[in-house]
Amino acid sequence: MKIVTNPAEVRAFTKALARDGKRLALVPTMGFLHDGHLSLMREGRQRADVVAATIFVNPSQFGPNEDLSRYPRDPDGDATKCAAAGVSLLYTPEPATVYPAGYQTWVTVDEVSKGLCGDRRPGHFRGVATVVAKLLALFRPDVALFGEKDYQQLQVIRRLTADLELGVEIVGMPTIREADGLAMSSRS
Repeated sequence: MKIVTNPAEVRAFTKALARDGKRLALVPTMGFLHDGHLSLMREGRQRADVVAATIFVNPSQFGPNEDLSRYPRDPDGDATKCAAAGVSLLYTPEPATVYPAGYQTWVTVDEVSKGLCGDRRPGHFRGVATVVAKLLALFRPDVALFGEKDYQQLQVIRRLTADLELGVEIVGMPTIREADGLAMSSRS
């Protein structure tokens, strides 16, 4: 598995895949991976020739009083898990790479972002939609996989993909649960 940190490396990787006629599955994550994330990667291997994953704790989806600095991180453990799940490329950019100085373009999915989590976390889905749109535009995958645990987020992603005509199949996968029935989460 190759680990890259800049868009040029991703473009070189995806250009080679396209040249070879390979299908690409993308699994965007914020890291601190668990079996739910790994199930997405394994399913990606069933749906495409190559799986790429991203680990990016997206500051634009955290509100001013939320826990960005306390979000759990385990880069080495995550890389080991990705490799074991069959990921070929792991993209781990820094925030300044994704949102360079002067960045000013945002993606907003109006109606689907209202209610539920959208009302409790103003700006959250703008951050999610923006980073996912950027990742889909960068990777240009055939398929991208997301967990159904964050169902409203999944609907936001489906809508932005349709509205922007990105041509990516968005697959929602069932929530993986702990033995006690609680949905697995990167946060305790």
